[in-house]
Amino acid sequence: MILGKRIAVVLPAYNAESTLRNTINDLPNGYIDDIILVDDNSSDLTINLAIELNLKVFRHSQNFGYGRNQKTCYREALNSTADIIVMVHPDYQYDPKLVLSMAGMIACGTYDVVLASRILGGGAIKGGMPLYKYVSNRLLTAFQNIMMGCKLSEYHTGYRAYSRKVLERLPLEENSDDFVFDNQILAQIAYFGFSIGELSCPTKYFEEASSIRFKPSVRYGIGVIFTSLMYRLQKIRLCKFRIFNKKIKHLKDDYYHEVAPIDIKHN
Repeated sequence: MILGKRIAVVLPAYNAESTLRNTINDLPNGYIDDIILVDDNSSDLTINLAIELNLKVFRHSQNFGYGRNQKTCYREALNSTADIIVMVHPDYQYDPKLVLSMAGMIACGTYDVVLASRILGGGAIKGGMPLYKYVSNRLLTAFQNIMMGCKLSEYHTGYRAYSRKVLERLPLEENSDDFVFDNQILAQIAYFGFSIGELSCPTKYFEEASSIRFKPSVRYGIGVIFTSLMYRLQKIRLCKFRIFNKKIKHLKDDYYHEVAPIDIKHN
């Protein structure tokens, strides 16, 4: 808890057994009220380790994708009565210690959303980001800043903190179940007028860290361009798109279940 605000960390996990313990060990002690892991039907022992680490664990009935995983994360975080929700990838690519700084920027009322940028501070290439990803990140970010009228250093980080009111008011169910969810939620945040802050975050690329392969990354890039165009067309009132519909569609809960320690023992 910070300044009277409850903090939940959500971990969208898929085959994160080798990196999960390091991620949890580096989270700041004494401030986080809930740690929620959602497993997207991993084939390794992510679930078993999460239970061993005393996390609150939910498992998808099948592999639905990164976007659907986030939808489950946010639904359960809101059910936990958290005031601030921080998404941390359990692949140990981002520094978990920054949770406290990100949550603090929201708790003090300065921002509604905080992004941990790999670009600020110039650490992306040094941390091992492939050159083609760095170049595409810069080009897509420049395009989005023009189309959406923002001035962010990057739109593609997976390390984010949200205030409760943001996640309660966004039509998240209208977003993709794939990687482009990350971009759609930022477009929604900008469209509905929430404030976005950034801080610099070191990143590291290594064999166990998850990363989008080339073909899916191309598909993601195309999705980013379409999302920005949709934002602009909606803003100038030429079109209407469901992801910017103010009518909230409640997140579904019929495709996953909570995992208890006894479930693991029986398996």
